[in-house]
Amino acid sequence: MRGGVDGVRIRPMTAADFDAVDALWRATDGIGLGVGDDRVGVAAFLERNESLSLVAVRGDVLVGAVMCGHDGRRGAVYHLAVAPSERGLGLGRRLVDHCLDGLRVAGIGKANIVVYAANADGLAFWRATGWTPRDDLVLMQRVVDGPQP
Repeated sequence: MRGGVDGVRIRPMTAADFDAVDALWRATDGIGLGVGDDRVGVAAFLERNESLSLVAVRGDVLVGAVMCGHDGRRGAVYHLAVAPSERGLGLGRRLVDHCLDGLRVAGIGKANIVVYAANADGLAFWRATGWTPRDDLVLMQRVVDGPQP
């Protein structure tokens, strides 16, 4: 154990964090990256949702990241990832709690997440931290610019 979350600093994500965040996402099972998850898309998201997305840093090493934002009505949490060496120590929960605090300050009363059905570890984490599946909803999406799959 590396002392739990002691020595880990949580701060707002910036566009300059992209390379390290992207590397963590790509190394994390259960994270799906797609349109908008590139450098330009993430920078635009961060600008629209100032200080809500976060990174966790131990020394100079990025060990956690989460995207968070809202549309003025509902919040959304995306791409929570914690380095394997830091898992099980409460860092993921701490990142999410900070996101929810930021949404609360922004006047947002409810937040949503999307989790792959096959991501057993992710589903277990979200359920253990108080999130409830909605069996009455179906997620649907469409490509806005380009050919439909």
